[in-house]
Amino acid sequence: MNVKRFMLAACACCLVAGCKSYGPQFDARQDTAAQANQGIATSRHPDPVDLEESLFASVNSTNEIRPDWLKPPPDFFTLGPGDTIEIEVLGEANSAVTALVGPDGRIYYSLLPGLFVWGRTLGQARDLLEQELGKFLRVKPAVAVTLRSVASKRIWVLGSVQAPGVYSLATPMTLLEVLAAAGGTAAAPGAKSGLPDLLNSFLLREGRLVKVDFHRLLSQGDLSQNLYVQPDDFLYLRSATVRNIYVLGAVGAPTIVPYADGTTLVSAIAGAGGTLPYARGSHVAIVRGSIAHPRIAFVNYRAITRGDQADVRLEPGDIVYVSFVFYQHAAVFAEQVVNQFARSIAANEGQRAAGGAGIGGSISVSGP
Repeated sequence: MNVKRFMLAACACCLVAGCKSYGPQFDARQDTAAQANQGIATSRHPDPVDLEESLFASVNSTNEIRPDWLKPPPDFFTLGPGDTIEIEVLGEANSAVTALVGPDGRIYYSLLPGLFVWGRTLGQARDLLEQELGKFLRVKPAVAVTLRSVASKRIWVLGSVQAPGVYSLATPMTLLEVLAAAGGTAAAPGAKSGLPDLLNSFLLREGRLVKVDFHRLLSQGDLSQNLYVQPDDFLYLRSATVRNIYVLGAVGAPTIVPYADGTTLVSAIAGAGGTLPYARGSHVAIVRGSIAHPRIAFVNYRAITRGDQADVRLEPGDIVYVSFVFYQHAAVFAEQVVNQFARSIAANEGQRAAGGAGIGGSISVSGP
């Protein structure tokens, strides 16, 4: 009898010891998120969890709106290749002639050798013509120079506007004036309002996002956001019906993944071809919120794929970035991610743009 009791006690001790050797146990009464936070493996394909708001860090852009961007620039327009001007000697009938600024930046007029006008204002081009013509005439002529067409200064206006395309920029224009020239905003079919997704619309300048809050500008009439555009700016108004997730960085094929109910981090990365061998899977960034005021959180993708943590549910508009290296400064990293996202959108949308139209009327400069 004693032997039997001893054997039963020994078996019980073994069972207890065996349980302890495997660490924390799965408890069906706890939710998946709690178990993931405790480090309990969730290899039975638990339901994905939502990222808590506290995990996101706000990002302050370093490319804030400068005060001078809200003022019209002096001597805004300078000639460049592709521009067409009309040259007229005042007092001489039928003397008006058009001249094209060639790829070399020169114009060819009358018997004059090619005059280099690239980078000159219309007034400076006029002064140069009067000076050179005066070498062949007894009386220095008065010349009028009028801008007829512009090809050297352009901006991109794409997305949810009535007439998206590439627009010539002949005069200083604000964002509101540019949008008016493009026919105003256009509501996409099925949109809940007549405005595009203003929180995720953006202005790209010299490859960097300018912190323009289009919601404040177009919905609230805040003119502190109505800056003057510059040549080569890229203005994009995102459709309110777009529900995509953007996967960038160290993945097989950076892509746009259509959002569907239940889209998770793992499925989104799988849709982009998975991570590359040298990707830092333990430090995957999810950028969420408006373009002007984004927030960033980091997720351990490797732990999710091992079953050590629960998968994460994504939201429409999320940017998933699989990093190549570790970043200690989340705000700097998030700004780089958002800028890369904007450049990718600009490249994709720019390929669809065709043709162009002029913004602004003719500019004429004449002598005394």
